[in-house]
Amino acid sequence: MEVMNVLALDTCLGAVSAAVRWRGRDGWLLRDAYEWVSRGHAERLMPMIAEVMEGAGLEFSALDRIAVTVGPGGFSSVRVGISAARALALATSKPVVATTSLAVMAHRAEEMLGEPPGARRIMVAFNAGRGEHYVQSFTAGAVATGTPLLLTTEEAARSVGPHGTIVVGTGALVVADMVKKAGGDAEPRFPDLQPHARNLAVMAAGLAPVAPVSPLYLRPPDARPSDAAPSSRTPS
Repeated sequence: MEVMNVLALDTCLGAVSAAVRWRGRDGWLLRDAYEWVSRGHAERLMPMIAEVMEGAGLEFSALDRIAVTVGPGGFSSVRVGISAARALALATSKPVVATTSLAVMAHRAEEMLGEPPGARRIMVAFNAGRGEHYVQSFTAGAVATGTPLLLTTEEAARSVGPHGTIVVGTGALVVADMVKKAGGDAEPRFPDLQPHARNLAVMAAGLAPVAPVSPLYLRPPDARPSDAAPSSRTPS
């Protein structure tokens, strides 16, 4: 079934956004709202949803899909988007599709580059604090080469491998610098990059419904630094 009308939500990291993509008589149309926030994701999301739906002139019953980012990100902020998606899906009886915040960032980075990355990869490296980064790498078309990881700067740099890589996100400068000091090929771009629901709305057509939709955390919310703890972890 072709996805027609999609409401997309993102609250995972340092911004809140909502977007509606729908099919008009003359082609695809999109309405979005986006705001940088350090806190208060829940307070901003619902007005944004109302804004984009009103701007699109759509009733919630006209939606075919609800799309949401599931993490990684802040413990509370990730849950804001997922809770909203669950509630909307329950109210409309529509399926939820989901992907990572990092995949949406890779899609946005490729859009901002203005051309396909070719043989180069896009690595998203988002500063997660404590000297660690949320990291995921992608080939052209935001196709993931592996799962999201929580890595130190050194581990992220080592994971680049022999591929020419464009590193994006808040960890781009430090990771790319370490790669280059080791003789590797890495170009830092878009260090202020955040996920955007507009890109998720475009991606939604290629995503499979998930039920139940669950958050992706790479670090327990009550974790404390420990010398005995492994520095590289995969999602449980």
